[in-house]
Amino acid sequence: MKFFLTFLLALLNICINAQDLEKISEEVTEEGLALYRSEMASWYGTDILKENFKNMENIGGYFSYLDDVPKCIFFSKQNKVVATISFPTNYNPANAKIDLSERDFTSVEADYFTIRQKALIRINNDTIFKRYNNANFNLVPIIKKGSKKVYVLTGASVNNVIIFGNDYLLTFNKDNEVKNVEKLHKGIIVHDIANMGKGSDASGVHSHVLDNWQQITPTDICTLMLYQNLTGWETYTTVSKKYASIWNHKSNRAFVMTTEAFKKIANYQLEKNKKTENKDTQDSKK
Repeated sequence: MKFFLTFLLALLNICINAQDLEKISEEVTEEGLALYRSEMASWYGTDILKENFKNMENIGGYFSYLDDVPKCIFFSKQNKVVATISFPTNYNPANAKIDLSERDFTSVEADYFTIRQKALIRINNDTIFKRYNNANFNLVPIIKKGSKKVYVLTGASVNNVIIFGNDYLLTFNKDNEVKNVEKLHKGIIVHDIANMGKGSDASGVHSHVLDNWQQITPTDICTLMLYQNLTGWETYTTVSKKYASIWNHKSNRAFVMTTEAFKKIANYQLEKNKKTENKDTQDSKK
């Protein structure tokens, strides 16, 4: 009876852990996709604005958000909306709708604008934020399910470079005041695209050491999706002492497992490859 109860408790623990990992996987995937959709609208929106707006020197900034469809909002130095660019879900610039009429922010846009501007002030006055040559900060405000956040990504300003890390998360209270600022990676990770392998088995990896971000981050996922056409990575892995996370491009989903389980799978695959190599060597000698 005692053994049976122990077995049931062990089985229950395995099920609970599996559910926790599934929840982590779903949440980080959802947040990463939200960042990606916002950044795609901003990328293409900026290009479209430059082609259609004549008074670029009066642009004070921009942000993107989902309003049934992805929208990129550009505001003037007088804090008026001067361009609204709406995209289809495939982000085809040719099908984007451009509205260059000046107007006030909607109530939703006013919240996005406020947390973006307060994040910018914090960036300029807090030493936690590190700046690097040939790189710029990209601010991505996200408001959903009652939470207000601004992610800060570091993007390369030179070609053939992808940057992970040097990213941050600012969270806000209901009054749009900053309540927390944290780093998502300890440092900066730079990948040189020109020296990377490509093909169906192409992949990349980096490690996580911060206690609060042991799994793949939403910013990792956003970056991977933005640069997929350049890298050709089918998978990408982040590893920490607690979790190993694998991003799969075909499914656009993160799979989070324990690092212990990841090591067992890797060791099994290594042993399997060795046996195959030994068998091939023996067959070649016959």
